[in-house]
Amino acid sequence: MKLRSLLVLLTLLPLSIAAQTPAERGLAIAQESDRRDIGFTDSQADMVMTLKNRQGEESVRDLRVKVLEVQGDGDKSLTIFDEPRDVKGTALLTFAHGADPDDQWLYLPALKRVKRIASKNKSGPFMGSEFAFEDIGSQEVEKYTYKYVRDEAVDGKQAFLIERYPVDENSGYTRQEVWMDQAEYIPLKIVYYDRKNELLKTLVFSDYQQYLGKHWRAGKMHMENHQTGKSTLLEWKNYRFRTGVDAGDFNQNALKRAR
Repeated sequence: MKLRSLLVLLTLLPLSIAAQTPAERGLAIAQESDRRDIGFTDSQADMVMTLKNRQGEESVRDLRVKVLEVQGDGDKSLTIFDEPRDVKGTALLTFAHGADPDDQWLYLPALKRVKRIASKNKSGPFMGSEFAFEDIGSQEVEKYTYKYVRDEAVDGKQAFLIERYPVDENSGYTRQEVWMDQAEYIPLKIVYYDRKNELLKTLVFSDYQQYLGKHWRAGKMHMENHQTGKSTLLEWKNYRFRTGVDAGDFNQNALKRAR
């Protein structure tokens, strides 16, 4: 590159970045994160969910999760409980959408019926965990508006700190602070604020691994509820991609035969 061209580029680049408003830059970071994960097609994984109460007592559950990538809309997912015996066969089906509320159905084997999760109940806890139903679905870009705050490192990793604001009036949150890794555009930490804008929960992602040469998945997700003293740890293992699942594996009949 000629020296003159390089000088022109160096002159224009800072102006281009400076021209972005905080809202535009926050949205651009979220869109880049979403763009980098396009193309995984489908995935399956096993998960261990450990619930801990304020006294430190633990209960452990084993689950399986299937995800189907959907072009032009949110992803579909099926979460199935395998252990312990009292929750075995319980399954959650989620059709994520953009700005529209997700569709979710919960199958309870003890009642042998499928229960639709109403939009106004999306902020409720998922199976006694510190994850809400709205935390379980894929986090589509259109579900939030954004604001870039500043650059801030997390555990030595350079990150963008952005705020995002749910567009769904039934969300249990007023805002979320998201630290996004600057190298890979993957979330490192999310802090949630409740409807009174008070600190509610912190989610920390760790033990990331890359699959298919581009798709990053966290090995551990630890959610701490600052208001109740409870926490939930999700430990992921046995990730498989492009396993051949299709739309027929994600409907209400699939919920009933999930076990």
